[in-house]
Amino acid sequence: LQAMPCIPASDLPAADILAFARGLQNNTAELSSAQLSCLARLLAAKNLTADFKGYPPDLLLFFDSAEVGGESCKEFYTLASQGHLDLLPKGSARRTRLLRQALTCLGVRSSHLDPEQLSSLGALVCDMEPETITASAPGVLENLKLCSALTQAQQDALNALLLGGDTAYGDPSSWDFQTLQRLGPLVLALNQTTLNLVAKEAREALGRSIKATYGSQGRSQREKSLLLLRALVAPPASAHPRRKRNTGSCSSTPITPSTITDPDFIFDYDDSEEFELCLSNEVVKEDLQLLVQQPLTTEFQMVLKKKLQQVYPAGIPEEQLKVLGELSRLYTPQEISRWNLTSSDTLLALLDPSNGNWNDAQIQELIDRYLALGGTWSGALLQTLGGENLCHLQEGQIQQIPPEALRTAGQLVISSCSQAKKNQLYKKAQQAFSGQSITWDYYCRMRPYLSGAPAEDLKELAESGITIDMDMDTFLALNPDELEKLSVTDVKNLLGENLSGLKEAENETSVKRWLERQPQWELDSLGIGLQGGFLGTTTTATTASTAATSSRPTPGSSTAPTRVPTAPNSTTHHPGTTHTTAANSNPTPPPTPTPPSTPCPVTTT
Repeated sequence: LQAMPCIPASDLPAADILAFARGLQNNTAELSSAQLSCLARLLAAKNLTADFKGYPPDLLLFFDSAEVGGESCKEFYTLASQGHLDLLPKGSARRTRLLRQALTCLGVRSSHLDPEQLSSLGALVCDMEPETITASAPGVLENLKLCSALTQAQQDALNALLLGGDTAYGDPSSWDFQTLQRLGPLVLALNQTTLNLVAKEAREALGRSIKATYGSQGRSQREKSLLLLRALVAPPASAHPRRKRNTGSCSSTPITPSTITDPDFIFDYDDSEEFELCLSNEVVKEDLQLLVQQPLTTEFQMVLKKKLQQVYPAGIPEEQLKVLGELSRLYTPQEISRWNLTSSDTLLALLDPSNGNWNDAQIQELIDRYLALGGTWSGALLQTLGGENLCHLQEGQIQQIPPEALRTAGQLVISSCSQAKKNQLYKKAQQAFSGQSITWDYYCRMRPYLSGAPAEDLKELAESGITIDMDMDTFLALNPDELEKLSVTDVKNLLGENLSGLKEAENETSVKRWLERQPQWELDSLGIGLQGGFLGTTTTATTASTAATSSRPTPGSSTAPTRVPTAPNSTTHHPGTTHTTAANSNPTPPPTPTPPSTPCPVTTT
């Protein structure tokens, strides 16, 4: 299921699509946004969206909410709001429209939301303004528990509501550990003012419970937990200054392997000075991995880093580099340049994304140091590095990647790369998959890198005779400057069964730019209601199209670029296709598209 891309609606009977969609209610597999959007389009194409009650909430997020009205709209939004709202990018047109139409359906005309409205809006409240939190019924807290993240303004409003004491949780001064547990994810948004009102025993019990699960949490959750732990151990502003300790000796419990694993570990040391006095170099040397696994504040981590410098003045051994974890992100590029980084296993351990993000300078120095000491690129290294970190490399470093490594790296997400790096990676992928003709398999391999493809290559792909059915995510990622040069027919051939998605995306910047370059009568011929083209007759449109392409060299000229979709060094074409170029004054009509034999794998890296 995870590897299935969007398929043409004509390839499946309506009964099969319906059974598949309803079956997702009892299926634990999670589909991507692109897959859910595809399934919603398939259902719409078969007129199967009216009876929405049997579909999973995640799928309803991708239904055309403009068609939901009347008495059924309240039920629809009540169900849809139970879905994972983050499947829709925050601020996206679809997500914004979903909230606006839900508010209209429920008759919301002010910042105040009553209990019935809150029940129907569910997670949609996460996108509402901060004043809604303080103006609504206290039950809004239950809605906020569904939010993956709150803005700072929303957190401030949440704390103001709790400090008022007029909620089901009462005044913060009366909270015990059970109350904090009932707050659930909202405890991560509590500020220092609210926490200082909570009894010390309750705060310490909460800290112990968080520490017990800290190691099994994902990186994002750990970051939130660490912020809360820092707030929990911070003394109230009104607390009396502590008695000054004797310098040079530990006045608390000396740190040993047994104290490190104690649930009260983070509460035993009031500040980084005391932590340093109680931490011996020997413990750092022998129990480094155990120490870095603890939810230490940045100040405590800096003590640990200082101790490592004392223990290993000539440089941290490679075996210890492997277990640095989150601590590794505190090292500067200059310090990284002195690491003994010779093993690919060590580099892979350092790149583990669960330990946090590297900045550009750090990741560049990591790769430079590894290669300088004899390391080599591999597919496994590129997979672990991931598309985002790959985009952080310098263009010179990307140039050093051998085609073989890219060929065995799987599919990389390069959406965060600059256009120059996308172009560079496209050419690199072209080398990696050289010797292949334009087939469905070749398209699947090249798809992650098409955002760097020139218009000439995209045109050849459109004319290849292969059924592409390019998904909208890939289409919208194309270089806007190159997309402008494609004709209506080119885009129609590329999108295939997914052409209807172009209407939904017509307000995207790159699509609007492309529309402005097309004659409106050609856009009308697609039959999906696209607007934004220029007016003109067939003759003037043809003249404009010729003028737009005349500046590009033809394949027969001495300056003609290599047409890359036909992979380099390839002299064969897909069986049954006719190859046409702009220089062919009597082009042969394109053959009947050849259907794909296997689906493209979903890009996951």
